[in-house]
Amino acid sequence: MSQIMETAVAGRTLKVECGKVGMLSNSAILISYGETVVLVNANASDKPRDGIDFFPLSIEYEERLYAVGKIPGGFIKREGKPSEKSVLNARAIDRPLRPLFPKGYRNDVQVVCTVVSVEQDNSPDILAINGASLALCLSSIPFNIPVAAVSVGLIEDKFIINPTLAEREKSTLNLTVCATKERVMMVEAGGHEIPEDVMYNAIMFGFEECKKIVTFQEEVVAKLGKEKQVPVLHKVDESIEKEVRDFAFNIIKEAMYITDKDKRNEAVNAAKEKISEQFSEKYPDNSADIAEIIYGMQKEVVRNMLLNEDRRPDGRAFDQVRPISCDNGFLPRTHGTGLFTRGLTQVMTVATLGALGDVQILDGLGSEEFKRYMHHYNFPSYSVGEVRPLRGPGRREIGHGALAEKALEPLIPNEDEFPYTIRLVSEVLSSNGSTSQASVCASTLALLDAGVPIKRPAAGIAMGLITSEDLSKEKVITDIQGIEDFFGDMDFKVAGTEVGITAIQFDTKVHGLSSECIKTSLKDARTARIHILEKMNACISKPKEELSKYAPKTYIMNIDPDKIRDVIGPGGKVINKIIAETGVKIDIKEDGKIFVMSDDSVCAKRALKIIDDLTREVKVGEIYLGKVTKITTFGAFVEVLPGKEGLVHISKLDFARVNKVEDIVSVGDEILVKVTEIDNQGRVNLSRKDAIKDSEEKDSKEE
Repeated sequence: MSQIMETAVAGRTLKVECGKVGMLSNSAILISYGETVVLVNANASDKPRDGIDFFPLSIEYEERLYAVGKIPGGFIKREGKPSEKSVLNARAIDRPLRPLFPKGYRNDVQVVCTVVSVEQDNSPDILAINGASLALCLSSIPFNIPVAAVSVGLIEDKFIINPTLAEREKSTLNLTVCATKERVMMVEAGGHEIPEDVMYNAIMFGFEECKKIVTFQEEVVAKLGKEKQVPVLHKVDESIEKEVRDFAFNIIKEAMYITDKDKRNEAVNAAKEKISEQFSEKYPDNSADIAEIIYGMQKEVVRNMLLNEDRRPDGRAFDQVRPISCDNGFLPRTHGTGLFTRGLTQVMTVATLGALGDVQILDGLGSEEFKRYMHHYNFPSYSVGEVRPLRGPGRREIGHGALAEKALEPLIPNEDEFPYTIRLVSEVLSSNGSTSQASVCASTLALLDAGVPIKRPAAGIAMGLITSEDLSKEKVITDIQGIEDFFGDMDFKVAGTEVGITAIQFDTKVHGLSSECIKTSLKDARTARIHILEKMNACISKPKEELSKYAPKTYIMNIDPDKIRDVIGPGGKVINKIIAETGVKIDIKEDGKIFVMSDDSVCAKRALKIIDDLTREVKVGEIYLGKVTKITTFGAFVEVLPGKEGLVHISKLDFARVNKVEDIVSVGDEILVKVTEIDNQGRVNLSRKDAIKDSEEKDSKEE
């Protein structure tokens, strides 16, 4: 039996319908906000999965183009692999939910969010987070802490919850806040250089609204929720754990206290071999448990070192950034290159400039139809010294690339100022913590090297956190390296300029962040960011004045919008002919602005002249070099501009009497003609003898 419950969020109705669909799912709901509707199904396996040391949670965000009344493009008229937007939304749902499951829970859990109707004023991605939380809470799956999400906009110093499409276009902030009743779980943000105090207040503003939505979820669960299963939690045999710890704890501790990463890894590997020799024969079927015990000891040592001994694994102060070096312009044929190194993390970014027609076409549920600026991120196995097959980009690569893209997007010049499509590719060459923020830095260097007039240089930094078991004690760490990220409780990435923040992404492995932790992280991240920007500015501080000689050059002209059809021609015949003859790329805007791009200035100028001739108006008194296209008994027709002809009457061909037109001109001849009249019907009358006379008079004056 279908049951509906609803509440108001930002003046619009948030509605949940249970029991109408998905009868065989553990939990299935239709959650709607305005006319945006998401179907959410949550299911779990009956038994834990054997032989794994992680929680197998799978979050899927499925876009259906019928939700916005579209049919997919291409030959295969159905949705294919998930779009980048879908992947990013799935990651955003996963991050706040995963830490709230019971530790040791190893059952497969899958949450599928299918977007079935979209109203552009109400974002389905925000709705899906709320729906995923509610579906899990309503199910018998052991998930008991509701999570809510809202978006926050900023227009003229006023925060707005879940801004509409029109409001989002005006907003200088695009913030997603996800929280429980007690703490903030996850934040995603992009902004136009937002000051730290404003960003903090925006997060807290969203947090307060999240609390109200959590209360609504609790009411729905109290009325419609299923009885929760008693989970089977994975536990290591206590006797084995005690025996391994007694033998190995001091060995592991000694190895983990080595500050040099390579030497520390060698010592840890040697310790693992020693432990294996000691216990492999005695416990041949418990190798996975022993590996988990070793991991637990490593984690305990590192966390105690940070939380209680005020010591970092590499000996740095808690607010100290690793050594930085920068380089640019070292690849000879690329349009722009940047190399950023922070400790053992190193990223190279290459910038490529293309025609405006090289934009990425988007076939999705949003209002955006194309992207002129793109950032792609690659994380090959050699960056961590491993051997793995090279595959296409995974969720992590897509997520990190999108974050760096978001950090730089507010700084990219518009097409009127810089008429190019811009693609950045960040190659992670070495990874030991926060490669996504290193890619922001490397990308800034590459953009400046390419001569892109960005608003200001940007840099990024990742903050970490160590907390006590009861969350009463916490320490924020600047510029986390791999080991601190791996064993820590937070990955808080902040990118921006000297003016303010352009992007934030943070999530946590514990049950949320305190407001004080968020405030401290933002403050310390700014200090670190300014330090990094100083190092980058010492390498290159402003865009190069000239583009690379290998970059295409863009030439701009304006025509009457009514003349666009003359340039394009029927079925694109005219413009394709120009492109074929000159080898240029041409992009035409609706306002009559034309962009011609070519590596060869001669070809570009030739194309511009052709377009100019196509769009020029024939004027009385002007002299043209025209081509004879047709001869009659009473005169010759001459094309003075492409597609524009006039008649030279036989009496106007020469000063002497002309008996036959063929005595003076032939088809294909190029002759000077002067426009003497354009009649009421638009017919053009020309004179060869007047053109000759005017030319002779001009020559005599110049002599």
